[in-house]
Amino acid sequence: MKLFKRRQARTSAPPAKVQRLATRTKSTSKQPYQTTDRLNAMLKMSMADVKSGRYRTMLYRFLSDNIPVVNSCLWTWSRLAAAPGEFRLAGNDSERQAERALSRLEELARRVYLDAGGQSTGVPAFLVDMFRSLFRDGIFGGFVTVKSDASGVQHFVPVDSVDILLEEINGRPSLVLETDNRSIDLSRPDFRHLTLNAGANAPLGQSVLQAVPFVSYIEQQLIDDMRRTSHNAGFHRLHVKIAPPERMAGESDSAYTDRINGYFDATVSMIRSCEIDDNPVTWDNVAIDYIGPQPGRGGTNHWFFHHRAMVEEICAGTHLAPFLLGYSYGDTTTWSAFKFDVVMRQVRSVQAEAAQLLEWIGDIELALAGIDARCRFVFDNSFAYQASEQAAIQAQQADSILKLHQAGLIDDATARAKAGELL
Repeated sequence: MKLFKRRQARTSAPPAKVQRLATRTKSTSKQPYQTTDRLNAMLKMSMADVKSGRYRTMLYRFLSDNIPVVNSCLWTWSRLAAAPGEFRLAGNDSERQAERALSRLEELARRVYLDAGGQSTGVPAFLVDMFRSLFRDGIFGGFVTVKSDASGVQHFVPVDSVDILLEEINGRPSLVLETDNRSIDLSRPDFRHLTLNAGANAPLGQSVLQAVPFVSYIEQQLIDDMRRTSHNAGFHRLHVKIAPPERMAGESDSAYTDRINGYFDATVSMIRSCEIDDNPVTWDNVAIDYIGPQPGRGGTNHWFFHHRAMVEEICAGTHLAPFLLGYSYGDTTTWSAFKFDVVMRQVRSVQAEAAQLLEWIGDIELALAGIDARCRFVFDNSFAYQASEQAAIQAQQADSILKLHQAGLIDDATARAKAGELL
């Protein structure tokens, strides 16, 4: 009985800590919390700032087209992310329906994308263009078109990300496509877009080159300074100094002049006829000096170290390691493999967003074909040198599935489904 009263007394009044927390949380205002509309009105975004992103995108394109290391960074990111992939079914459908759905998805993968000449290039070219635009511009979008008889998806038509702006429509920020004649509201079911590192301050995404322009300017200025310095210094030359021999007793002026001129011409001919692997042999009255910037080799090395630092800054600004672009400075194999694994984890995170776009297109194709199924797009990021490691991992996973089934923790259907995911 005493225990019951003790518990009743404990629950009848909240602890002092809870009372203090409730007092701090309670507001003296009649309307302490705001609705979403009122909060958006207080935190209104300046559309002029967002529209100015068009000029940043043009700058990023200029950098990628004219600076080799920036172009290499974008090339590496887009090719790493554009790994081979395929459509798969998301559920356990009947064999006949699954065969029909996969056939439609394979045909869609071949025709979904067109190049500038109107030729079908399929998913591989589509992935490269999508990731290049995503990494360079920070945004990628386009329209999905259907066949005239509405029997399936015809193509995916991308739009230039420079023409995608953010404007207010009916008091709401919306994406708009600027054309020569009018603006098209992109709040429509046939449009889909992806953004990279989008946030409250960057609703149109952020390019991986956002931290690069200032450093690339310094790097290009360094190259131009080296070019002008080398031009002013000229090519490196050798200055051959020949001391004339002593005049012999009783030798006339004309005879002495002819003798020293003949010796001079013979020495010059010998120097000019020397091949790269030949060594000149002269009397000790011939001296060879170096003409060029002083110190010659030291100045070049000094410039090289500065330029290497700038290249590393650009690589770091694009979230890449220098060794991925061919700039290797003594990294060990283990350390390189670790950094490559970090890069591939970033690639997988971007691929997950891209897969949603392809799955959206594939689901539309299946729906128009009257197939009640959903699809998923899977990237293959495996490499040949990882085959043995992956085989060992799959063997361990298969062994775990067998042990779980033998222990009665999973049924036959679950075990078959788990085993199918390993294939």
